[in-house]
Amino acid sequence: MRARMALVRAGVVFDIIEVDFKNKPQAMLDYSPKGTVPVLILTDGTVIDESIDIVKWACADEWRHADHELIKDNDGAFKHALDRYKYPVRYPDEDCSGARAQGESFLRKLDQNVQVGTLTLDDICIFPFVRQFANVDRTWFDALPYKSVQSWLTNCIESDLFKTVMLKV
Repeated sequence: MRARMALVRAGVVFDIIEVDFKNKPQAMLDYSPKGTVPVLILTDGTVIDESIDIVKWACADEWRHADHELIKDNDGAFKHALDRYKYPVRYPDEDCSGARAQGESFLRKLDQNVQVGTLTLDDICIFPFVRQFANVDRTWFDALPYKSVQSWLTNCIESDLFKTVMLKV
């Protein structure tokens, strides 16, 4: 989502090709052997296959002013906790029982930093992961004391930018 949001925000024209992960197309694997999405192929043949790198490329001028530490926390410890909270069966050799609490610690920090209003690049980088985290157990999430995060999340979900990228292709 953040790659799509950044591309739309930057006015980049791009095609979306949905991928069946049980039957990944060879053409995609030829461009990006790791077989994950997103994959952005530039007109000069350059391949960008990490969402944060697509954001940096699409919004290069704005990226200089982003909160790199907050995004790093999101992409590091929070994403690690999110994966284990959302998909504990993928980590059979790990104790994932503390993943939700680990993720919540990021929400506590985020609650001090977010502002409802026009989406910033920081919001675009972080929002899709917080949305996933919230949707694992929405009743629990909605009962948390992080009212700024909850208002911010609602604002992001209701934004025209998010609604645009969520259109089915």
